[in-house]
Amino acid sequence: MSRTNFEELLEAGCHFGHLKRKWNPAMAPYIFMERNGIHIIDLHKTVAKIDEAAEAMKQIAKSGRKILFVATKKQAKDVVAEKAKAVGMPYITERWPGGMLTNFPTIRKAIKKMSTIDKMMTDGTFENISKREKLQITREREKLEKNLGSIADLTRLPAAVFVVDVMKEHIAVKEAERLGIPIFGIVDTNSDPTNIDFVIPANDDATKSIEVILNALVGAIQEGLEERKLEKVEAETAEAPVVKERKSRVNKRPRTQREDDEALKANVVNKFIKEEED
Repeated sequence: MSRTNFEELLEAGCHFGHLKRKWNPAMAPYIFMERNGIHIIDLHKTVAKIDEAAEAMKQIAKSGRKILFVATKKQAKDVVAEKAKAVGMPYITERWPGGMLTNFPTIRKAIKKMSTIDKMMTDGTFENISKREKLQITREREKLEKNLGSIADLTRLPAAVFVVDVMKEHIAVKEAERLGIPIFGIVDTNSDPTNIDFVIPANDDATKSIEVILNALVGAIQEGLEERKLEKVEAETAEAPVVKERKSRVNKRPRTQREDDEALKANVVNKFIKEEED
């Protein structure tokens, strides 16, 4: 069963592309028709592509890896932040930090700097510096939080990147492509889908269009997380009797040895008493 349907996508306006004169010929397979100079996207193909992307995202989430969500345009940033946060995935909704992927160790250093500042604020160090230094450090902390706070838990490169508007986020796409990181993207008729591994042909300018697609993808991620959790519980349950049996065996050996030792001591004592009596 599909995670979304034609009617739902139609109602959200996912079918509206860009003006014909702005189109990218590489999007031709996903265009249904032209109406009043505007390209109309084939939503049957969009449904199929959403299902394909959702299944791949589910497997990534099930493996315990992270998907980085990227959306810096105003129509998408709030809804992307909300949906990604709901499933514990990292996201970038402010300016893309250059080298976010290709120079990840440097980005991690900046994130660690936030932690260092937080520690200064709690361990009393902050009280021993001047007001001017406090102000500078506080402003730096706020800037870091704004740009990198949403990826603070990203300790290694993401397993995949999801992008809303591949034209606007072309730097993120290039970095992911360079590192061989799979790219999921909502691709409009004016964009090039060539380097996108999982193309979702749809209107990338309308909030409703973006939201309905995200709902399907995030739902799949949630399923993957729940299945991972269930498998972990089942594995722990299956291991429990084995561990218990091992503990039981370990406990029996010392107890038997102890009993032997006590019996030996008793024999020695009895022998000693008997010798004394004689």
